[in-house]
Amino acid sequence: MKKILFLVFGFLMLGFSAIPAALAETLTLDPMHTYVLWHINHFGFSSQAGKWYATGTLIIDQNNLNLSKVNASIQVADVITGIPELDKHLKGKLFFDVAQFPTATFVSDKVDVTGKTTANVHGMLTLHGVTKPVTLKVTLNKTGVNPISNKMTAGFSATTVLKRSDFGINTLVPGLSDEVKLDINSEAFDASAGK
Repeated sequence: MKKILFLVFGFLMLGFSAIPAALAETLTLDPMHTYVLWHINHFGFSSQAGKWYATGTLIIDQNNLNLSKVNASIQVADVITGIPELDKHLKGKLFFDVAQFPTATFVSDKVDVTGKTTANVHGMLTLHGVTKPVTLKVTLNKTGVNPISNKMTAGFSATTVLKRSDFGINTLVPGLSDEVKLDINSEAFDASAGK
């Protein structure tokens, strides 16, 4: 079975009963429209955020949607907060230590379809050299031909909450909250279209 990567990660994200048969079994996560947005409480004063773009693939099993799979990855050094000095700080040893742990990955291992356009996607997230189980609450937003690319596309949103200490990132806990909320959005397209 082909290997796939999302966020997030889905990353990440799958097709449910609303996905038409016209969609290919293997979809590519659009790296320009697939991202992981994180939110963290900053000492109770505010909620701060940062963002990564993600790459990967999605396999939809039309015969058994519960067997669909997603595999997504991010380059941790590509974190964007809008504050260059903060980006540099986050890449260092106190936080993500990107020199030692440059990539984060999410690989799904189970899909529970919960509704016509919703599912819980279970998988393993590897971050900061630690692998832990994570569940994404995923919603299928839309399927159809993208008017820009002219490719059959599926759009998804997903959310989850992590404890960064579970991944060995403990700096300034609990002032800088341990819990981190992830909001994930993805567009996945049929890369074979037009070939």
